[in-house]
Amino acid sequence: MLIRPATSGDFDALRNVELASFETLRDAGAVSGAPAASSDEELNEYLEHELLYMACDQNDVAVGYCGAYVVEKLLHIGEMDVHPACQRKGLGRKLLTTLLDEGRARKLEGATLTTDRLAPFNAPFYATFGFRLLEKEACSPRLCRILEAEIEKGLDPSRRVAMTLSF
Repeated sequence: MLIRPATSGDFDALRNVELASFETLRDAGAVSGAPAASSDEELNEYLEHELLYMACDQNDVAVGYCGAYVVEKLLHIGEMDVHPACQRKGLGRKLLTTLLDEGRARKLEGATLTTDRLAPFNAPFYATFGFRLLEKEACSPRLCRILEAEIEKGLDPSRRVAMTLSF
């Protein structure tokens, strides 16, 4: 599998990966309701920050992707998905490593993200990279706003958590 920068021409393929991985999240209890995927606006933000990467098979078909942006001298990881047919093969680890390496190369102070605290491929996975949980009272106003927006979209507030990693 190849990790490469994504382009706006890849947006539909990235959304297909995201929608397919929604069912893995549903099975883990992390989401419910109708599947949803990132908007053009969200994907463009990652692209504008040159922090949108995709994992491709030998035919350049997207099988995973990650997107981030820089804010407050931090890399904020906004989305990371791997197609269910390609999960548990190290692609998520490679994608996240790509983003973190880029954040370090840009001399950022660290990284943040929000995720599900219970699904084993979410918070426990990020913890293997050194991310630590931030309970709501320890979150910055920016992270609180992100968590609140996720809850407004229907995600379970008891399962949502922010995480941080210092470089």
